[in-house]
Amino acid sequence: MTMDYELTITTFLERARDLFSHKEIVTALPDGSTHRYTYGDAYERICQLAHALDEYGMAPGDRSGVMAVNHFRHYELYFGPSCSERSIHMVNHRLPEHHLVTIINEAADRLLFVDPQFVDVLEPIADDLETVEQYVVLGDADDVPETSLSPVTDYESFIAGYDTDYDWPDVDEETESALCYTSGTTGLPKGVQYTHRGQFLHTMMHSHVDVFAVSESDVVMPVVPMFHVNGWGFPYTTTFTGAKIVLPGQHTDPDDLIPIIQDEEVTIAAAVPTVWMEVDRIIEESDDLDPGVLNTLHDVLIGGSSPPESLIRKYDEVYEAPISQGYGMTEASPHLANTLVTTEVQQLSESEQDRLRMKAGVPAPGVQIRLRDEDGEPVPHDGETPGEVQARAPWLAGEYYERPDATEASFTDDGWFMSGDVATIDEYGYIDVVDRLDDVIKSGGEWISSIELENALIGHDGVAEATVIGVPHEKWQERPVAYVVPDDGLTVETLREYLLASFPKWWLPDRFEFVDEVPKTTTGKFDKKELVEAFESEYGSLPVEE
Repeated sequence: MTMDYELTITTFLERARDLFSHKEIVTALPDGSTHRYTYGDAYERICQLAHALDEYGMAPGDRSGVMAVNHFRHYELYFGPSCSERSIHMVNHRLPEHHLVTIINEAADRLLFVDPQFVDVLEPIADDLETVEQYVVLGDADDVPETSLSPVTDYESFIAGYDTDYDWPDVDEETESALCYTSGTTGLPKGVQYTHRGQFLHTMMHSHVDVFAVSESDVVMPVVPMFHVNGWGFPYTTTFTGAKIVLPGQHTDPDDLIPIIQDEEVTIAAAVPTVWMEVDRIIEESDDLDPGVLNTLHDVLIGGSSPPESLIRKYDEVYEAPISQGYGMTEASPHLANTLVTTEVQQLSESEQDRLRMKAGVPAPGVQIRLRDEDGEPVPHDGETPGEVQARAPWLAGEYYERPDATEASFTDDGWFMSGDVATIDEYGYIDVVDRLDDVIKSGGEWISSIELENALIGHDGVAEATVIGVPHEKWQERPVAYVVPDDGLTVETLREYLLASFPKWWLPDRFEFVDEVPKTTTGKFDKKELVEAFESEYGSLPVEE
């Protein structure tokens, strides 16, 4: 028999206090200045926050909503409520108003911590928020804007004067530590409850050498919002390992990120592909920047959608800042799989290794993944036959909060989560996510991968952004239509010829729409739902002659 104790995120906090109290947590502030303090400083303020929640009367299990960008006060909110047996609800400020009302009421948030710049997001819906008792603006008294929100106070006043030590309770590891909602791109957002145990095991996996290998010597910058799936888990992983944290605040434009990477000597940075595409464009077009500006990075982490092959090669060969993919989802905290060049794959040719690196990678330790066809039958691992990704992991949610119908529709009878992603698995175990079930284009009974077409288009030198949707067709059921942000001089015929070099003619989009910008979702992905709705509203369907 072995020792046993509750697996809680409080152990991360106490480890950082005991071993890494001198290590920095850095925040880029809105005015361009930098806030610096240590894990030791943060621990004392987190204790004050826990005391303030006690004084307010927050009971075990009560939730506080947080609507904020990535900064040190948001970091404190990751631990203060959860380690004192409460929970935080990470609120995405980019959601539509009716979604915000629904999820805040459903979560029954009593306190709502909000950045000054998001006060005006809450003002129009405040009368509809049934459970919110107190608004706390994340700043000091001078940061509270004129507002109709009531009652309202500032964060520094809220925690001021309390003891800088705290007797943390013995929390059951199955207690909810946080609540996060899916992005709602396919309907009403669904709540996912994270437990202390789940976050503990996810963090152990996240820092594993065959995953992201986050260590005490790293400087980690999560550009991905902290309201989006625990900032991909990095606030917990950095605390657990003692890595220096760099939080960009509201400075998420690539123009701002590049100097932060340089000044803080960031070694690991995480963001969606569009961020790294824009970083590349800025360096390319600048007279003052050269590829060496990224030379501290040894891991550029991408998630949310698959990066184009051209981007991976560029970061490898020009910036010497290799890209690693992570694959996951809100339900999985979020990580399930990642790029890993195994010893078996290292024996292959360089071109074959590069081909495999373009895939999502292999399941992380602790993750089980299987593929099933439309009839629920297993598909061969031949790298060609697609099936829906179904997954199990000890940090993967087993149900949706207060949504029994969604739970029933998303979980198999034998306990596997049905992701809605379509993928192949090859003989080396590499997963290649080729589309969403909602986005895969079914043309004449055959599947066309919108993701493969998108990645090819983005790889063209004359394309800044591109996405592909499936639209109704009078004969073929669905056909692809491409939305492209072109450079000057690009023509539709050029793109057709370019795609014909890689795809059969019947895969090619029936129409290319040149646009100034492709709409994005609240988490930075291309918003296909909006484009499909706009196309069907304007055109209905594509006629047979097209």
